Amino acid sequence: MNKNFRKKVICILVIILSLGTFVTAQVIEWNQWRGPNRDAIARDSDLLQSWPEGGPKLVWKATDLGGGFSGVSFWGNRIFTMGDMEDGSYLLCINKADGKPLWSARVGQAGGNDPQRPGPRCTPATDGTRVITVGQYGELLCADIITGKELWSKSYQNDFGTTTVPRWNFSASPLLDGDRVICLPGGPKGSIVALNKENGELLWQTEEVTDDASYSSVIIGEIDGVRQYIAVTDARVFGVNPTDGNVLWQAPREARNVIPTPIYRDGIVFISSGYNAGCHGFKITKENGSFKAEQIYDNRSVANQHGGSILVEDHVYVSIDQGGVLTCVEFTTGEVAWQDKSVGKASLGYADGHLIIRSENGSVALVEVTPTGYKEKGRFEQPDRSKYNSWPHPVISGGRLYLRDQEVLLCYELKTSN
Repeated sequence: MNKNFRKKVICILVIILSLGTFVTAQVIEWNQWRGPNRDAIARDSDLLQSWPEGGPKLVWKATDLGGGFSGVSFWGNRIFTMGDMEDGSYLLCINKADGKPLWSARVGQAGGNDPQRPGPRCTPATDGTRVITVGQYGELLCADIITGKELWSKSYQNDFGTTTVPRWNFSASPLLDGDRVICLPGGPKGSIVALNKENGELLWQTEEVTDDASYSSVIIGEIDGVRQYIAVTDARVFGVNPTDGNVLWQAPREARNVIPTPIYRDGIVFISSGYNAGCHGFKITKENGSFKAEQIYDNRSVANQHGGSILVEDHVYVSIDQGGVLTCVEFTTGEVAWQDKSVGKASLGYADGHLIIRSENGSVALVEVTPTGYKEKGRFEQPDRSKYNSWPHPVISGGRLYLRDQEVLLCYELKTSN
């Protein structure tokens, strides 16, 4: 082999290996509601396997974030959330290192239909260039990630024909999927819309399903090799073709005020919601080129109002409404494996073999994930509690735990010491 040619080959191989190492080492950002896969599962490792008395170390506290129940998302050194100020509802960007403000952008009107619990509900989504969010009255804003400058905006009512603002306002968080933004405005022109994320252009709207908006966010699933959006309203569960918005399958599911995000795996859609609706499993199959949905279980005792469910291996973990009991459910059958009293009615996050359970009244617990029973590994009381229920879900990202409570965001260190 020619000596110069050998050198060129070696250089090319080094570059390829370097690129491969870079791609492998890249951190998957928690860039939207319930993370990149919308499953509330953080890929962090080497975290504390038990908590000391008083909980993990508080790294920093951000204040003056405004009112509301918005969660947090991340990209690089930036954190995104929302909050009500005196003159409106705002998209906020703060520094991940210390919680200091970087910029804010007005989204729309402040307040809400429920004066006792005002403020925005949705969690912003970002792709590293732009950040997209929805105000409580259906104002949709896309802003530059660096400056906060508006890139485009839409109105659910004016642009998509929405006629009804939900009782507790719009809460479903936008889904970023490639070059699309997926939202759930509801209404007679179609429940789901797909927009071009570059300019906000309407790509399609689900004319076959025109239910009013629920509070539940859309997820992505691949069923029998066909990628699709899966959504839940108060009337049904259904799957949508991402290309044209055509409904691929649907099944009736009557419920009231559906909030939790559905779970999908291996042809099964799991849904649990409150107000006595309980949990349901639907098996989605394809026959002769068409999909069909069959209900495979109905367990009314597993009712989750808003804290979300998390699937780990073969079991779903969920805090049910009745007394805030943590419940472990077999995913394929809907049967309860165990139930135990925890911190009360709560929302959940998962990382490194454990659930982090956040009570709406302020208690936070670390619980080992196992289908054999409840194993708590630590608990603390959240400081700086507001007068409102602490409904934003706990988020684990980059080895840290984030707890939002109205104007305050708390950042805790979860990494084990080296």
